[in-house]
Amino acid sequence: MRLALAGLLIAGTGSAFGCLNRPIATNEPRTTATIVERLTQSSVDKIDLLLAIDNSGSMADKQDILAFAIPDLVQGLVNPRCINQAGDSRTVGSPNEDCPQDFKREFEPVKDIHIGIISSSLGGHGSGACPAGTSPSNVDMGHLLARENERAENNSIPTYLGKGFLAWDPDQKLDGTPDMPGENDGEADITADSPNDLNTTSLVGQLTAMVKGTGQAGCGFEAQLESVYRFLVDPEPYATIEIQGDLAVPTGLDEDVLRQRAEFLRPSSLLAIIMLSDENDCSIREEGRNYLVAETRNGFRLWRPRPECATDPGNKCCRSCSQDQKGCDPAPECTGADGFPARLSMAEDPVNSRCWDQKRRFGFDFLYPIERYRRAFTEAQIENRKGELVQNPIFSDPNPDDLDKNIRDPGLVFFAGIVGVPWQDIARQNAEGQPDLLRGLNQDGEPVGGFKNADELSASLLDGAFSSTWELILGDPATYQAPKDPFMVESTAPRSGSNPITGDTIIQPTEAGWNGINGREYTIPQGSTGDLQYACIFDLPDSKTCDGMSQSCDCRAVPGQTNDNPLCEPEAGSGEGDAQPRTNVQIKAKAYPGLRELQLIRELGPQGIVGSVCPRQLDDDGAADYGYRPAIGAIIDRLKTVLGGQCLPRTLTPDAEGQVSCLILEARNTQGACSCDTAARAPVAANHKAAEDKVLDDPIAQAAGWDCVCEIQQLAGEEANACRNDPSDNVRVGGNPVNGWCYIDPSIRIGSEDIVASCPPTERRIIRFTNEGEAQQGATLFITCSGE
Repeated sequence: MRLALAGLLIAGTGSAFGCLNRPIATNEPRTTATIVERLTQSSVDKIDLLLAIDNSGSMADKQDILAFAIPDLVQGLVNPRCINQAGDSRTVGSPNEDCPQDFKREFEPVKDIHIGIISSSLGGHGSGACPAGTSPSNVDMGHLLARENERAENNSIPTYLGKGFLAWDPDQKLDGTPDMPGENDGEADITADSPNDLNTTSLVGQLTAMVKGTGQAGCGFEAQLESVYRFLVDPEPYATIEIQGDLAVPTGLDEDVLRQRAEFLRPSSLLAIIMLSDENDCSIREEGRNYLVAETRNGFRLWRPRPECATDPGNKCCRSCSQDQKGCDPAPECTGADGFPARLSMAEDPVNSRCWDQKRRFGFDFLYPIERYRRAFTEAQIENRKGELVQNPIFSDPNPDDLDKNIRDPGLVFFAGIVGVPWQDIARQNAEGQPDLLRGLNQDGEPVGGFKNADELSASLLDGAFSSTWELILGDPATYQAPKDPFMVESTAPRSGSNPITGDTIIQPTEAGWNGINGREYTIPQGSTGDLQYACIFDLPDSKTCDGMSQSCDCRAVPGQTNDNPLCEPEAGSGEGDAQPRTNVQIKAKAYPGLRELQLIRELGPQGIVGSVCPRQLDDDGAADYGYRPAIGAIIDRLKTVLGGQCLPRTLTPDAEGQVSCLILEARNTQGACSCDTAARAPVAANHKAAEDKVLDDPIAQAAGWDCVCEIQQLAGEEANACRNDPSDNVRVGGNPVNGWCYIDPSIRIGSEDIVASCPPTERRIIRFTNEGEAQQGATLFITCSGE
């Protein structure tokens, strides 16, 4: 048997996702060499949405832009658009309103959503950096935030039952009595208060205030990825880090994180993480001597690397001079004048610039590997502090006392990063080959604009000159190969080269000129705490004057040194492209290459979504390319393929009766009450036993506790015809409900065009479940199809 279907998407109320690679010839499913594909858990009725917001310096302007996009995010999820067959769209006032005649929702409104916020600040990881006494935002420790401002000691914005997160509940059912507002119900108002619930708040207003309240007074050693891991995944989040001898040792257990996780994270929800950051991740390993990379006390400097690191960081002898040198040639530069391992100078090791290219610069990588986070979002088991494999909280039940016992499928975990990368690099391109967020062509040639999806990011570009967009914006971290776009190269020194897509050339500090991506390189002041050249910049809506000790301001004067920073307003009479000193008025904002976040997004494939923290424009707030609207659009577009069912990009080959040779299995946890003798289901046939065995061998099977596997029946005869042609939600024949699934493809005269009207023109085909044939809540679907 050849695998003919690589993750076929099932569309309808019970939906699953994937992609269809090639046509399937008719043939009965066989059990020889059975290949079974796991599909996304279906019947999504709830979402847990976590906003992971960088709260270090220079983030306030980005938080304001995100706050403006909050209505788009909220409306896109809770009140999806109504679309007709011609592709026209309408928005109605409430998720409980019906669409106009001949219009249908993109997907059913999700009426149960948890929304929470965490920051990037985990303190100094055992070092003396980022003490809580300097700013309460320094040590947020992955706890949920709902504070009015960055200096607040405690959460003060009203949240659901004081739990630190918001709960969307328009049907007022969380207290167990639907349609009757009660004290234990969640929020029912989107933008303005109404009698729909008992509180005086709205979802958009609260969430907007929470985003802005995150602030920019947090720790400068940003642990963006580890903060998410700590809140959602870490089986043993530590309470404190103790320095025992010269080693950091995590101790105790943070019961607050465990409690908040259990209350926020439902085991069967769609889990979406949206990260906003303008810097590379600096998730320092919290063990051993890794904390030293964050040490700033008493002028501490790190040790020199061995000479091999300069040319080949992957060399076995690329080590810190403070490490054992056994097996490597003597390196005289590793011994300082005092006879101890040589240390770097202040100019070589500025304390605010330690979280980039560490292996080359220090001979040692102090950060957690990206594999830690890939596994966290995709695998059923992870390691605890002792290195033992334990159940991943994302794929288990953190609150066994509630009634939700189903376990989410890995296909229901999404990670989106609005991070440091030029928008031009990841935007779809128009017919002229120019990045265009309004009219860029998707993979089907449609002028939809926006950012590239996972398939488009992985496709070759510029007539095969580059294997993928990833080669431009990320390079190959495994072999220490830098990105091909010079704007994405981390460097303190001015870089050179041109953007391969736009042709924008990097301008040196001493030359005249200006480019549309980062303006120009600049001279990092000597003796400063360090900085990197920018990946991209954008206009601030309002300028700000950087006086004296003003924080998070990039245009402060440095005595005796010229300011040529492109973020700063030129002196009177000069233009932005003149190689002249700037004033202390900041008119633009910055972002650095977000390489580790991008690496994780690439590793997650279709579960990863990328957007640029540098917006295309901030002038016309009604335009589709304003602020973070394209990034939010990319997130909604990806999630709706699960919430509403994704249309098939390739056709199946049905037989004369319209049936296709595919077997669909449903696995679920029934708590020992398994029964397949119901409408639309049957026990797995003996000749399909191999497929059932493959299902139960799935890595998530044990965590999910699957004890029941059934076949969902393909419809035939009159029932199949009704499934293919009746667009109503309650398909019937002779007054009786039709229960099962069918294949619909109007392009080959199989079924009604009305049922696939919301699909793109090139993907108007689906497999449809009807009535009791729809996947049961919490079940995971699997499919195998015969090849020719």
